[in-house]
Amino acid sequence: MRRIDEKILITRVMILDDRTAFARLVEYHQPAIRRFFLHQTMGDEMLTDDLAQETFIKLYYSIRQYKGLSGLATYLYRIAFNIYQDHLRQKKATDAIDDYPHPSYTPVNDVSMDINQALSTLSTHERACITLHYIDDLKVEEIAQILSMPQGTIKSHLSRGRNKMTQYLKNNGYE
Repeated sequence: MRRIDEKILITRVMILDDRTAFARLVEYHQPAIRRFFLHQTMGDEMLTDDLAQETFIKLYYSIRQYKGLSGLATYLYRIAFNIYQDHLRQKKATDAIDDYPHPSYTPVNDVSMDINQALSTLSTHERACITLHYIDDLKVEEIAQILSMPQGTIKSHLSRGRNKMTQYLKNNGYE
């Protein structure tokens, strides 16, 4: 989707409450948001779907506050990360923390399973930084906006995350 098309769709949603325009925005951004949540939830597809749906509902109700200072994707990732943080807080409050892949998640092969296990060794912020940077190909500046952290902190999370994943993979037979 071209930037101009996205701006037109956003404007139509803001001013006209155009649900067709909103559906097009969702259709365009949904794969990236689902991928983000799949990595954060360690492959729990049901939880990913719930969190993604909640993200787009929140976007719909908050789109009039979007100022366009950053791209819609950055704004959307920020909403998604906040929703994921809220989910973790709720989970912690009920003492139901489960950091392992959901049984319905079937990795494509042993390598992807090992990478998912390596991701599970990271803190929430490290995992978010690693997946946003290396999988979603976002720049450090964009990640800093999404996570509301200084760029230096993002770089530290990336470095620590890479080191932890490298160590995990080396310990499990990868060179």
